[in-house]
Amino acid sequence: MPAIAESYSLGQQVEITNIGSELKKLWLRGEGAMTRASLVNLALYSEAPDALDKNTQIIAKIADNHACRAIVISADPNSRESRAEAWINAHCHLTRSGKEQICSEQLSFRLQGPCTGLLASIVFSHLDSDLPFYLWWQGELPESMDPQLWAWVDRLIYDSSDWKNFGVQMRRVEIAQEEAKQRIVLCDLNWTRLDKIRVAIAQFFDHPASHHHFAEMKSVTVDYAPGLKSTAILLIGWLGAQLDWKVNKPTRNGSCRFLDANNRKIDVELHESPGSPIGKVVLTSREIEFVVAPAKCGDLLEVSRSGQNERPLPQMMPAQSNDPVSLLSQELMRGGAHRVYLRAVNCVRELL
Repeated sequence: MPAIAESYSLGQQVEITNIGSELKKLWLRGEGAMTRASLVNLALYSEAPDALDKNTQIIAKIADNHACRAIVISADPNSRESRAEAWINAHCHLTRSGKEQICSEQLSFRLQGPCTGLLASIVFSHLDSDLPFYLWWQGELPESMDPQLWAWVDRLIYDSSDWKNFGVQMRRVEIAQEEAKQRIVLCDLNWTRLDKIRVAIAQFFDHPASHHHFAEMKSVTVDYAPGLKSTAILLIGWLGAQLDWKVNKPTRNGSCRFLDANNRKIDVELHESPGSPIGKVVLTSREIEFVVAPAKCGDLLEVSRSGQNERPLPQMMPAQSNDPVSLLSQELMRGGAHRVYLRAVNCVRELL
């Protein structure tokens, strides 16, 4: 079998009605040398012109650690032409013994014009039965969607940093969850970007002796990369949700004000700055300044605390990768609901 994973090819073009039979032929040709593996159905939907090639590269890398049946869909609902094309492929990697290849299937579809209305039918008819179904919806969700699509989705993955209007898009996501009777787990890659930075901030307050700083917090400043202001606001939402802060004054020129449970004011400053999605973060309490910032080496975070009688002693912690493969891999390794995420969103919804 050709080295498909290395070339990132879409594979063999087939008629949609013949996908099942062509897959059987594919595995018969590789019998003895290839083993099909699948733990999850993973669908990627995009309306970007180059989506099939880019998402095939993502799946080829994801399949090394996450066996799946991948369904990659490129759609052009505005096309005047009504057309549906399909390809089949397999992404394989050698086992530790080096004798056998473990392979994940990829089914690719290009839908144009009215054929985009077949999305739900195409997805459902090609799911690997009895396995969880994860759907990564890239870009913005349209106003009207087939409610049947949500009936099978277990986890809806999206990236809210791509949204122009967070409130409208979040409402559409919540409608999808309601139509699925709350069974869908919402997975925002914009929230995943904050994993390592949240861990770095939280470790300052691991010991109960440091908890008094919660009631003494005076200000927070966050640097964020261009186009990722929503990421910074979600970080502030996490702090607010965990510390019971409420928005007092909405954002103006990058600043806003919160009130804590005792009606104390906490000033928040957001600054756009080239670099990592989240750059330097400074939390200032009455006595201590807590700092988390990207290290000069680029793949670590430098964390430190300092005060009037305390010199900073920087330590290094892992930094978060912004690569889509890394972000998606983190989501695929998780289980359960993102309840803290939903609380963070609700805390700063009016700022997003």
